[in-house]
Amino acid sequence: MAGDTDTQSLWLEYRRNGDKGVRDRLILTYAPLVKYVAGRLGSGLPAHVDEGDLVSYGLLGLIGAIERYDPGRDIKFETYAMSRIKGAIIDELRALDWVPRSVRARAREIERAIADLESKLGRAPTDEEISAKIGISEEELEDSLTDISRSSIAALDETETREALADAISRLPEREKLVVTLYYYEELTLREIGEVLGVTESRVSQLHTKAILRLKARLAGAATRA
Repeated sequence: MAGDTDTQSLWLEYRRNGDKGVRDRLILTYAPLVKYVAGRLGSGLPAHVDEGDLVSYGLLGLIGAIERYDPGRDIKFETYAMSRIKGAIIDELRALDWVPRSVRARAREIERAIADLESKLGRAPTDEEISAKIGISEEELEDSLTDISRSSIAALDETETREALADAISRLPEREKLVVTLYYYEELTLREIGEVLGVTESRVSQLHTKAILRLKARLAGAATRA
């Protein structure tokens, strides 16, 4: 990336005249963000989803971010752009409808089961309780979580309320809380987290997916109560 001073002067020039050439230089400056976000998303997607396609979808998000960014707002451009890049990639993948309906339906079913059980028990339900509620074995639940993790691009920064999110994370079971913290805040890969926890990458992927479904269920519950 260009130095901070160079980048700042590019922004000032672009804000002054909206010159397309300057915009293109900003795109080149921030292109590594697209590669980074595409790589993070791509690691959880099926093999047939090409990372090059994700980068091209993300570039559209970056261009939109550059055109719409207001330097006067109290938010770093990188933070704003990463959210737009991720959104553009996810929107395009949804439009392609590459996630099987059965997988989406099972994800909703697990999410609903967690929400119902949490409301009833006043704590995070165990795998055994979730399985029993849905009417499947624990092994089938694990298989479902693996399928969902392969197709799921649910992410914490898609949620809106940081306070509700922080509270929901604090009440996750310890292992899931650790996975979420290491993945989203320490930015470790699933493989690196597996090495930390002494488990396989696929097990970390299951824990991550279960944590996301718990968080979505809890946040939906908080929204309903609000």
